Amino acid sequence: QVQVEELGGGLVQAGGSLTLSCTASGLNLDDYVMAWFRQAPGKEREGLSCITWYGGHTTYADSVKGRFTISRDVTKNTIYLQMNSLKPEDTAIYYCAARYWPICSVVTGVWRSGTWGQGIQVTVSS
Repeated sequence: QVQVEELGGGLVQAGGSLTLSCTASGLNLDDYVMAWFRQAPGKEREGLSCITWYGGHTTYADSVKGRFTISRDVTKNTIYLQMNSLKPEDTAIYYCAARYWPICSVVTGVWRSGTWGQGIQVTVSS
């Protein structure tokens, strides 16, 4: 059974940092891409960053470029999202997803066929 699970959410003050992790199980990730998304209350789900499992090529949304960094550990089937200079508007539920596809995208619509985690809450206090 294919699963992805996010860890590392919580409460952080504005200006602080937080690292999320996402571990995938039940699949061979060689031909997969994995990505991070978030959804704030009353807003649509937003794609943040994507990484190819083969080669580790990355893509970022403009909204987080320069503040968030995605990475992977192939030995642990895990990706990470290092979030720096956090702002109250970064408060959201953060989701991880895996998709069988060789090319990264942060366009949420193309991830309908992906495997999604249940999401974790990140709250940034002002």
